[in-house]
Formats: sequence, structure tokens, C-alpha cells
Amino acid sequence: MTRTRGDPAAGSTAAGDRDRAGAGRQARSWAAYRWGVFACLGVLTVLAAAYAVYVARAVLIRALVALFFAVSLDPAVRWLNRRGVGRGLAVAIIFALALGIVVAFLLSTIPALVAQFQSLAGDLPRYLDELSQRSRGFRVLNRQFDVSAQLEGLVGTLPSRLGSGLLGFTSRVFGAVVGGLTVLVLTIYFMADLPRLRSGVVRLMPRHRRARSAEVVDLVVDKVGDYMIGNILISVVAGIISYGAFRVLGVPFAIPLAILVALCDLIPMVGATLGAILCVAVAAFTTPLWPTTVLVAAFFVAYQQLENYLVAPRILRSTVDISAAAVLLAGLVGATVLGLVGALMAIPVAAAVKVLYSQRVAAEEAAAARSGAAPGAPPPAGGTASAPAPATRSRSRRSG
Repeated sequence: MTRTRGDPAAGSTAAGDRDRAGAGRQARSWAAYRWGVFACLGVLTVLAAAYAVYVARAVLIRALVALFFAVSLDPAVRWLNRRGVGRGLAVAIIFALALGIVVAFLLSTIPALVAQFQSLAGDLPRYLDELSQRSRGFRVLNRQFDVSAQLEGLVGTLPSRLGSGLLGFTSRVFGAVVGGLTVLVLTIYFMADLPRLRSGVVRLMPRHRRARSAEVVDLVVDKVGDYMIGNILISVVAGIISYGAFRVLGVPFAIPLAILVALCDLIPMVGATLGAILCVAVAAFTTPLWPTTVLVAAFFVAYQQLENYLVAPRILRSTVDISAAAVLLAGLVGATVLGLVGALMAIPVAAAVKVLYSQRVAAEEAAAARSGAAPGAPPPAGGTASAPAPATRSRSRRSG
């Protein structure tokens, strides 16, 4: 039966519809308000986290450097573990060796530098007179700009300048010592707990991806550690052979120069050349040009060829071969971000990324070969590559 316009039931139905529509609009408005509040809270949380990271960036960078050192030294610790040494004792042995090298470098360098500076300050007038007698250009510069008097005045006032700037120098040294101790302590903790850290990183992943994540983590840790241990061994070999050459040729300061060669050899691409230039310069100032300095230069040219074609390939046989352009680019990016340590970190990380990419491409090619499609080819429209098979079977049944 059709209700008329004046029917009370029709009026009540229309009022109920209006009430429900108003309630729906109110609920939607409240939901929009709640979502707006949640979005604002999310933005504020992200901004607060970003600000916290920015404020604590120095500590986080030190932690990252310590983690890299721990991963780099982990192959040596595992090598000692395989020979029955506990992990704690292995970490102690590794750090005792590193500390011994640092102490030997400081003990062999600082007294020699102090003695040489005192000798230079006392003999500078004689050196300038001899240089003026040998070089006509220096005599001209000395007459025009009074170079000798300015150099003598600079050396004479250097101790007072160092004393006046002692407070700032002490604060910088104290900051460097605190930063170094922080990295050292964090490295010890990371090395001792590295197996647990690796398992903890894997447990952060979803359960169905943990097996693959464990393989990736192990691969990255192994590649970074192998590269750094190999690089350290190459540097040690360079330092030992350079020390023998310096002793044979009679170059002074053989121990600090050999340690300098080993440290410079850690720098990618240009480190070996930089160490050779510094050592040749020291030999030129402290020994006769012929034959000692010439023989030192010839030694570094010959040793760099030996290192490039014999020593490095044998030690780094298990690492990943990456192109020179990739090495240079990774080193520049790492040096820009974290300085020398960043340059050291960038190359093994780039090698690990290359391994991961190669494995991903190989897995895709294998999957494509099993499915009979070309690698990287998109699946047919409407489903995957295996979708047409059931349709073919249904057509054969209908035709039968």
C-alpha cells in the first residue's frame, strides 16, 4: 500500500534516514580527525628520531667504525678459534698485537722527531748558509725577501707559539684520545659478541626470509673480513720488506719509515705511491742522492710491481674482483663521508654489494631457465608464465 505525503510513518522514516546520515558524517569526521592526529604523531616521531640521530651522529659514526673494525678482524679471531683458542682469548691476542704495533711506532718515532727538531733548530743557520752558497736562486730570494732571517725567527718562536696554543692543542688531543678509546672499547665488545649480533640481525627479518637473510649476512661479513685481513697482510709484508731494504741501504729511521709504508699501503689506489714518495723524500734529505736515494726509489718501483702481480693476487685470491673505476668511485665516496676510514670501508662494502647482485642475477637466470623463458622477460598478460598450462589441458579434455 502506498503511503501518502501526510502519513506519520513516512515522516518518521525520513527523520531516521537523516539521523543515520548525520551520524555517518559525524563518524567519518571523527575518523578523519583520528587519522590526522596519527599522521601528525607519525611525522613528529620521524622528525624526533632524525634529530636524535643528528645530535648523536658522532657516537653513531664511532660505533659504525668500531663495527667495521670488528668485522674486519673477525676472520683472524675465527682462525684462532679453529685452533682451539677461545673467542675472548683470541680477541685479547689480536688487540695485544695491534697495541704492540702502535706502541712500537710511537716509541720509534716520537724520540727521533724530538731529536731531529732540536738538531734542525740548532743547525738551521748552517744549513741556510750552505744552501745560499750552492743555489744562486736562493741567494736572490734571500736578498729580496730576507728568507733566512724569517726562517730562523719562525723556528725560534715555534716553542712559544706551541706553548700559547697549548690549551687548544690539549683539548684536541684529549678529544682524539676519547674518540679512539670509544672506538677501541666498542670494537672489543663487537668482536666478542659478533656471532650473537649476526643472529640478532637475522631474527629481525620475517620468519620465511631468515634463511636467505642469514646467507646474505654471512656473505657480507665474510667478504668484508677477507678483504680487510688480506689488505692488512699485504701492508705487513710491505712494511717488513721495506724495513729490510732501509737497513741494507743505510736509510735512517728504518722502523718508523717501514711502519709508515705499511700504514700508507692500507689506503686504496694511491697509498703505496704516497708511502714511496714520503720515504724517497726522507732519503733525499738524510742520505746522498747517489746511490742511496736512487736505490730507494728503484726499490719501491720494483716492489710495487712485485706486490701488484705476485703478493696481492695470492693473498686476495678469495676476494671479489671489482673494476678500477668502481674502486676509485667507492674510495672517493667513502673518503668524502668518513675520511680515511670511509675510504677503507667503501671498497669491501662495494665488493659485497657486487657479490649480492651477482647472486641475485644468477638466481633469476636459473629460475628463468627452469621455466623456459628468457632471463628478465615479463610474464604473459593475465598471470604468470605457467598459467596457460591448465587451459591447454582443459582444451584437450574438451576435444576428447
